[in-house]
Amino acid sequence: MKFLFEILNEFSVSGDESKTSEFLLQYIDQRKNFWNVLPEVYSGEDFHDCILLKFGSPRTAVFAHIDTVGFMSRYNNQLVSVGGPEIIEGTKLVGRDSLGEINCKLKGDENEISHDFPRGIDPGTRLSFAQNIRIDDEFIQAAYLDNRLGVYTALKLCETITDGWVVFSTYEEHGGGSMPFLLRFIQETSPIKHALIADITWITEGVQFHNGVVISIRDKFIPRKKFVDRIIELASESGIPYQLEVEEYGGSDGREVQFSPYAIDWCFIGAAEENVHTPDEKVSLVDFNAMLSLYPYLVERL
Repeated sequence: MKFLFEILNEFSVSGDESKTSEFLLQYIDQRKNFWNVLPEVYSGEDFHDCILLKFGSPRTAVFAHIDTVGFMSRYNNQLVSVGGPEIIEGTKLVGRDSLGEINCKLKGDENEISHDFPRGIDPGTRLSFAQNIRIDDEFIQAAYLDNRLGVYTALKLCETITDGWVVFSTYEEHGGGSMPFLLRFIQETSPIKHALIADITWITEGVQFHNGVVISIRDKFIPRKKFVDRIIELASESGIPYQLEVEEYGGSDGREVQFSPYAIDWCFIGAAEENVHTPDEKVSLVDFNAMLSLYPYLVERL
């Protein structure tokens, strides 16, 4: 869990993912020679902080977004949301502007958000939740489990994958935007037929802790039933615990796969959490371990 703790402490509010991208590239460079297959690595300014790893002859791509929700300073101590963070008065926020480190608390409600820092903060400064990681025998609780757990899952997959793309995307929490150029590059370089979205979903009346990784039949968007049925069939064969999700709302990078000009099937697969987009996101370790196990099983067989 040491590396998971490290990425949970990386700052990566949507649109400001460069440091987290550099951190992941450093990790990849240190570890890639120990993986089963040495990947081709694509990154840099042409990819706007996204990272693509090509292993062997891909049929499937796994996507994990590296950005988080947060806030941006405006004027007169005002804040505006980045993504959809929960507005809870008194929440501790951290960041940095031209004058130094910032530690403050959130004030107000959804109608007007501000901070209590004793000086003005440079306009456009991004602030994120102060991190507080807690783990016991049953749960991990922290800020940004969405989507640090997806990033960790994708990196663990890199250790054993023989054929496939592993892709780290940006901007997902605030409307997306990186997926179109990523998909075009993939389809022009080594095309795929399937996409798996390694992300985190919600605990609901039908999705509960300790019942396994969630396979989403639909959120706001509906993937092709034939493909989702194949995913469910493989999951059943694997013996890895899973549960099914049917929701009317919500979305992920899967939306942009579906809206792309490419005939790529997709499915969202991830653990479920409570306290979404707060400093206290909570995920079952049983469900997280099932997520870690199911991805290599699926990628090998699709």
